[in-house]
Amino acid sequence: MRATRLVSLLLLLQSRDRMTARELADALEVSVRTIYRDVDSLGAAGVPVYGEPGHDGGYRLLDGYRTRLTGLTASEAEVLFLTGLPAAAAQLGLTAATTTAQLKLMAALPAELRDRAGRVAGRFHLDLPPWYLGTERTPHLAAIADATWNQHAVKIRYLRWAEPHEITRTVQPHGLVLKAGNWYLVARGDGRFRTYRISRILDVDVLAQPFDRAEGFDLAGHWETYLEHFDRRRHRDTAVLRLSRRGLDRLPELLDPAAVAARKITAGPDAAGRTEIEIPIESIGAAVPELLKFGADVEVVAPEALRTEVVRTLRAMNRAYGV
Repeated sequence: MRATRLVSLLLLLQSRDRMTARELADALEVSVRTIYRDVDSLGAAGVPVYGEPGHDGGYRLLDGYRTRLTGLTASEAEVLFLTGLPAAAAQLGLTAATTTAQLKLMAALPAELRDRAGRVAGRFHLDLPPWYLGTERTPHLAAIADATWNQHAVKIRYLRWAEPHEITRTVQPHGLVLKAGNWYLVARGDGRFRTYRISRILDVDVLAQPFDRAEGFDLAGHWETYLEHFDRRRHRDTAVLRLSRRGLDRLPELLDPAAVAARKITAGPDAAGRTEIEIPIESIGAAVPELLKFGADVEVVAPEALRTEVVRTLRAMNRAYGV
């Protein structure tokens, strides 16, 4: 276990300019004191690692030092092929590069690891788009990916929901995110970060001037925060529902995860076995079709506007069926 950690520490320092003891401890999920001991062990083994004091200090390897550790464990070789996303790579314009890299890796692996990696590729397939929804057209994805990688600003013509629907902006692309089969661009413009759905980009012009990325920008952390804020902005209202036992059981399959996670039980179950809950909703219009999925297993208690709209919809359905 310790030997594996020492190798991981060495590879971390090799892949970055410098890292503090705290950063190394967080990355390896150990204490700072353990990092101090491990660095001493690497130094005693002849690895040219040294520490720089001060606010911008940290541990680093002597310039030019590269480890020759190239061995892969069986599980590491399997994971490399499990994480391959051919469809995503194709959308980014990297089909040939992905195929070539996999062939080179397979050729370099010993026979036993090659067989195990091949079994993973043949037994696990990642299909990202949700059920019954096709992959969106993203003709400008490759150009935006190239600009993101090479840190070039882009001028985009974008179709959004709000008025005016069509806008033109010059932005600095900081990252691309693949969420539920759809691609999103995280870019900075006018001093703030915004998220753009790639399929809604009508035109893109990659500009010649490069830009400096925002210092300390963390794409994964930014995206997680964005999703939390998005749900809070989307769920502007609340509704009180009275659900049967079956309706309560079907809640996770019929409502989106954010609404299910935020639900609050306010009363019940009553004599009829119905439980009263409060959930966040996006709007009256958006909530009606979602609640109709429950059939007779749900009754809207509040707000009155939502209850009235559900009743109006049900009466219209009755008229359509001659009831």
